[in-house]
Amino acid sequence: MHEMAVAQSILTTISAEAEKQNAKPVIARISCGKLYAINAEALGFAFEAIAKGTTCEGTKLVVEHKPIRGQCRNCGEIFEFELTSPACPKCGSEDFGLLPDEPLILEDIEFLTE
Repeated sequence: MHEMAVAQSILTTISAEAEKQNAKPVIARISCGKLYAINAEALGFAFEAIAKGTTCEGTKLVVEHKPIRGQCRNCGEIFEFELTSPACPKCGSEDFGLLPDEPLILEDIEFLTE
């Protein structure tokens, strides 16, 4: 399960930051591209399981999947790619390339201070 390894990495990072802040993490926001092979539900389940008994127990993970982007080879426009409308919204060209998918990023952590 790929999500378990990702959850462990996230837990390690959040735990280290919680120790620095001397605070309890309550929400962690994560982003990744739509093509990134992560299942938000499975990640949340894995994180919840490995966080039991740690300072991260009860921390809610919020995952945002960033849209796929393309760049028109005709006019250079960068746009959000839509499967139902695979053309540049500016010039209508169907000659475009897909840009690299967004990586998995821990965007921010909300803490409850004592």
